[in-house]
Amino acid sequence: MVKKTHNYKLKKNIGLFQLTLYGVGIILGAGIYALIGPAAGIAGNAVWMSFILGAILAFFTGMSYAELSSMYPKSAAEYVYTKKAFKEKYLAFIVQWIMLITITLSAATVALGFAGYFADAFGGSIILIAAGLIVVLSLINYIGMKESSEFNMISTIIEAGGLIIIIILGLFFFNRGNIDYFALPPTGMLGIISGTALIFFAYLGFEDLVNVSEETKKAKKVVPKALVLALLISTVIYILVAISAVSIVGVDKLAASNAPLKEVINSTIPDASFAFSIIALFATANTVLVMLIVASRILYGLSRQKLMPRPFSYVGKRGTPYMAAVVIMLLCIFMLLLGGIKTIALLTDVGIFIVYLFINSAVIALRYRQPKLKREFRSPFSIGRLPVLPVLGIITSLMILVFFERELILYETSIIFIGVLVYMIVKAKRRHSRKNRK
Repeated sequence: MVKKTHNYKLKKNIGLFQLTLYGVGIILGAGIYALIGPAAGIAGNAVWMSFILGAILAFFTGMSYAELSSMYPKSAAEYVYTKKAFKEKYLAFIVQWIMLITITLSAATVALGFAGYFADAFGGSIILIAAGLIVVLSLINYIGMKESSEFNMISTIIEAGGLIIIIILGLFFFNRGNIDYFALPPTGMLGIISGTALIFFAYLGFEDLVNVSEETKKAKKVVPKALVLALLISTVIYILVAISAVSIVGVDKLAASNAPLKEVINSTIPDASFAFSIIALFATANTVLVMLIVASRILYGLSRQKLMPRPFSYVGKRGTPYMAAVVIMLLCIFMLLLGGIKTIALLTDVGIFIVYLFINSAVIALRYRQPKLKREFRSPFSIGRLPVLPVLGIITSLMILVFFERELILYETSIIFIGVLVYMIVKAKRRHSRKNRK
């Protein structure tokens, strides 16, 4: 009876509108709600410039993801892209491993952010609330992608509504205090770039769209369109929120607050602060849900590629990878005991920029190795066969990596080392099982 449930396939339930909202939902998640304060402390009045720079970086690599997803609409996307480009299973696994761990770490961190808002409003244990949230959202993940996307759609509208309220309030305060929005911080452009290194966490999510390609209708055309739309919508909202927040409370208050956007609401509509806490709960919960979905699909994809234990690719009658969902749930709960949101956000960014190096390199490699392979979408601007945007994506990713602390690089090295061990263990077990069959 159990065996029959292993042979179901992922259901294609997602269209362009749903996938675009899915992307906007994860991009507009906890990052902007939690990190605009610390970023304002680094970049000053010109924090909006950090968001523009972050959008440019995201656009370079976003175009690479769009092209690759139009060629290979598969789960465990980073693994597939790297393997197709460089013909190295080992390298492809490590790239996908980095993505898997950083997404799961991010989900745990955002769950703690949810718990902080929840405990502030209703009381309770931070760890227990976060663990409870992960269990509930993992259940939604198991129930089905259709139900998950419906929850995501509702949450996205609510969290975007909260940000739009701040933008509207900002219109009444714009330039009232003679704020110089172009004033650079004392560290100059270095401060803007450092701010970008932090707030880039707020852009994470556009690359995760490709990992639900197998559940998307007409994925080769829909995924690239949804990716571009999600990035554009999110960027406009971020820039306007940054300008509004600085206009209303100023950089110093933003930087000092643990709940910077709630501080903005308190300064304008004090009676609405509780309602805004509810909006923040939806924003953080939505981000955690999407990250749990993506992480479980990555694990599912790796299992299908025979790079993780076979049970992780089992799909139940509801059309979802239930074993992968359970494993990610347990791993995420375990990670609740790790550092605070700023540290994990930076650690996540380190991992993401390393992955971006390989994704952009994959586009360049495939332009030369597979020039005739059909692409429903091509990254714009080329010099001969050489695509310009992926080259810029590589250069800017390397530039940002230089700004991270050495300790964070060491943490990321440890994650990579663990990935190497996992790969060697799985490979050894596969070799052993083949010998036994003979």
